[in-house]
Amino acid sequence: MARSIKHQFFFPHPPETVWEYLTRSELMELWLMKNTFQPVVGTDFQFRTNPIPSLDFDGIFYCRVLEIVPFKKLSYSWQSGPGNGEITLDSVVVWKLEATDKGTELFLEHSGFAKEENLNFYKGLTNGWLEKFTKIEELLNAAQHAHPNT
Repeated sequence: MARSIKHQFFFPHPPETVWEYLTRSELMELWLMKNTFQPVVGTDFQFRTNPIPSLDFDGIFYCRVLEIVPFKKLSYSWQSGPGNGEITLDSVVVWKLEATDKGTELFLEHSGFAKEENLNFYKGLTNGWLEKFTKIEELLNAAQHAHPNT
């Protein structure tokens, strides 16, 4: 059975500001993890964190930028495994931004959790992504207070 994580979160900031946190490597590192991201379609990049042996995860997410529509949509593949080039999770992350009168609605869909061996990743990321939304919100609020006229 294919499983998808779907979340929606509102930020009282314009899409251009939220977009920066989804596409600038140094800002992504503040709320997600160390990475080699570049906002160029077809570019391979990695997210790196600590290995989690219980999930057969070597600590590296292997990704490729699939689609970019500036300030509206970003998608990338999201693969991982136990190491030595073996991939056991083959998923896709899609971010969509919608401008509102008061800010930005951000939609996340992380799909591709079809295998039973991916169930623990699915469960962990379901809550994990919510924590990341909160971290982005904290960073945006801190930046706004540091630069109130921007």
